[in-house]
Amino acid sequence: MWEDIVITLANLLFTYALVPQVYHGFKTKKSGIVLQTSALTTIGLYATCLSFFSLALFFSGTVTLVNGTLWAILFIQRLKYRR
Repeated sequence: MWEDIVITLANLLFTYALVPQVYHGFKTKKSGIVLQTSALTTIGLYATCLSFFSLALFFSGTVTLVNGTLWAILFIQRLKYRR
């Protein structure tokens, strides 16, 4: 389905944009993301991932799972690097 491709490409862009933020957090041992933002975004992306898989949009589901996991890492960084 063309929708799966479009959603996958959009989520790949979001993931690409998020990777430097995750790397920066590990490198500087600081997190600039608000705890509430990272927690709610993680929950929302995992819920969206489940929806995509239930609709047989496997590429979208997989990329959204990766994106949600990156947000979960930001959430963990925020908890760990609190100052």
